[in-house]
Amino acid sequence: MALWDRIKESAATMQTQLVARKNDLKSGAFRDASMAMCALVAAADGTVDPSERRRVAQLIAGNEVLQNFDAMDLQRRFEDNLGKLTADYDFGKVSVLQEIAKAKKKPAEARAVIQIGIVIGGADGDFDKDEQAVVREACFALDLPPHEFDL
Repeated sequence: MALWDRIKESAATMQTQLVARKNDLKSGAFRDASMAMCALVAAADGTVDPSERRRVAQLIAGNEVLQNFDAMDLQRRFEDNLGKLTADYDFGKVSVLQEIAKAKKKPAEARAVIQIGIVIGGADGDFDKDEQAVVREACFALDLPPHEFDL
């Protein structure tokens, strides 16, 4: 199977798993960590282009799990995290990873945050090395083994 097909299949599987746990994913920690993860993946290569912002906007608008939260609030949280990363990537990344780490108290939420990162990273069909690397770092922040997610 081609890499592109595996990425699409993996992202689709993870989205299905997220929807199955929708009712368990309503905490503020999950909300904050998922938007921090979206920003981290969007800025993984050091720049954020309009297509990456669109992908996150589409995720916020169309993702069944994130419909547990107010879309404007999610957008604001995403933009705040993105602002930290674009102002000073290294310091911003530390702050964003701390935000992601707040979800580690609940393993189901922690896994869902990683899955959202993979869904965002694979949304354009190219879950590149930079995106994989930041999702792997998020795994460590959440005390999850990256190999569990094929990272």
